[in-house]
Amino acid sequence: MSGNEAVARAVWDAGTRVAAAYPGTPATEILEYLSLYPDLYAEWSVNEKVSLEVAIGASLAGARGFCAMKHVGLNVAADALMTQTLAGVVGGLVIAVADDVGFSSSQNEQDSRYWGRFAHLPVLEPADSQEAYEMTRAAFALSEQYNTPVLLRLTTRVCHVKCLVSVGERQVVRAADQFTKDPGRWVMVPANAKRHVPEMLARDKALAAAVETSPLNRLEAGSNPRLGFVTSGPAYMHVREAFPDAPVLKLGFSHPVPMGLVRQLADQVEALVVVEETEPLMETEIKAAGIAAHGKDILPAAGELPPHILRRGLAALLGQQPVAADVGQRPALEVFPRPPTMCVACPHLGVYYTLSQLRNVNISGDIGCYTLGAGHPWNALDTCISMGASMGIALGLDKGRGPGDENKKVVAVIGDSTFLHMGMQGLLDIAYNRGNVTVLLLDNRAVGMTGGQENPGSGRDIYGQPAPRVDFAKLVEALGIDKERIHMVDPYQLPVLFKTLREETKRPGPSVIITDRPCVLIDHYQKQQPYEVDEAACTGCGNCVEVGCPAIHVTRRDKAIKPSGKEVDLAFVKIETAACTGCDLCVQTCAPKAIRHAVPTFPVSIN
Repeated sequence: MSGNEAVARAVWDAGTRVAAAYPGTPATEILEYLSLYPDLYAEWSVNEKVSLEVAIGASLAGARGFCAMKHVGLNVAADALMTQTLAGVVGGLVIAVADDVGFSSSQNEQDSRYWGRFAHLPVLEPADSQEAYEMTRAAFALSEQYNTPVLLRLTTRVCHVKCLVSVGERQVVRAADQFTKDPGRWVMVPANAKRHVPEMLARDKALAAAVETSPLNRLEAGSNPRLGFVTSGPAYMHVREAFPDAPVLKLGFSHPVPMGLVRQLADQVEALVVVEETEPLMETEIKAAGIAAHGKDILPAAGELPPHILRRGLAALLGQQPVAADVGQRPALEVFPRPPTMCVACPHLGVYYTLSQLRNVNISGDIGCYTLGAGHPWNALDTCISMGASMGIALGLDKGRGPGDENKKVVAVIGDSTFLHMGMQGLLDIAYNRGNVTVLLLDNRAVGMTGGQENPGSGRDIYGQPAPRVDFAKLVEALGIDKERIHMVDPYQLPVLFKTLREETKRPGPSVIITDRPCVLIDHYQKQQPYEVDEAACTGCGNCVEVGCPAIHVTRRDKAIKPSGKEVDLAFVKIETAACTGCDLCVQTCAPKAIRHAVPTFPVSIN
């Protein structure tokens, strides 16, 4: 199992009744796997805050509740988290948060272990899939024993790397018959909330004692006392590989830090090294407790810490010459760069082709596969900060414009699921404050970036069953956009899209252009007859290349001199017909009409 699969199985085996999440790599698959299990309610929530609130509600009803998210998602859910840590739980409440150590698919590399300190929560850190299974089950028991939510901190490596996992039987958990009304506990007005602070502080002390004897933490002896390591999560695997003879304090229950065990290890070794991904949280706390230790003074503060990085970082401490690479390690191969791009016939291609043709415009982007519009050949995004930020950034670009931007248009680009996640409030703000902003709302009926999951705009739930589908035109009108400034456009119709965008950016006030084409990777999409290039008719103008479709390949480049004397670059192309879906975008850009429907070819039969 992968770590995500193991967590899902453990959630089910723990007798959990309710699970919720918003898709986000590297945690997405947890809920996808959970939806396959019987006797458990699973949902794609509209955002991470709502997913946590659903899990909290299940816990208050007496059932075990679970939610999952990537690291930046916990920022969204923090409001509910920071209060629930005071109120506590009834049924076990576990929050799986997956940190993207190494920036595989995220805009930052934040360390979610901070939330354990900030919210006074126990933090469990599995090192592999087997521990992901075991610690998830342990987390529910810990939650109920200490009346607290529990944070299960995963990383990309744990989520996606597979190993053999031994699983147990599903636990029968008897939940309460009904929600017990207790306003003094559940209505968190200031007078009630402050009464729970002493309980939280007492729990901190109890957890600090519990970590010293927890079976999730272990002190492993080693034959070489030169160095001793305190480590957690997948970094433990790297330490064990790089320094197999060293004593190691392996922390699965990593917060609070078991200082008694740390001191015990420190007394056995010449030098103590804290190996943690990514922030020096344990290192800082260990040093604050008066224990000498090395950490980020010799190890990188970002990214994973594989064996060769550890050996290189600790070479000086061991009196060795640092080496550029491990002995026997293969030299890195020079690979032809392959930047990420959109899919063949992606409905966003026409949007960014059109935006790339506009002049005198500032464009704020958002989080999703359409963020790729910032790249070649479109270069059609100027900002991308966080989920839903395109709305507020666009309004700020409008209201804060200087003299150099006085005549510039402001366009915001946002996807359908991102809009429902965190963009609606921003559009409401634009409407309320009369921002001079044109919003492109890209409806492709899927959470495309994470694999095409369902959302309230797709018309299906996590089980693939029919569900109410949001009417985006009615929704944006309800948020304050004038009906005549709302347009539904087929993004495959470039002239219509260009005309609508040009007209709306010229008019003052807010407007919304909704593009309506399904993602090419979901079953809503219908392929058309593919195209091919008539090589004899192709003039090398290269207009079709600017669409950015990966089915179009440049076969030959040349230069030509125009009658004006200007030298121009030529790009002669072919279309990978097997990949083409017949979207017609390239046809609309081809001046010499050299693109035509492909003639089907069949294998020649030999009699």
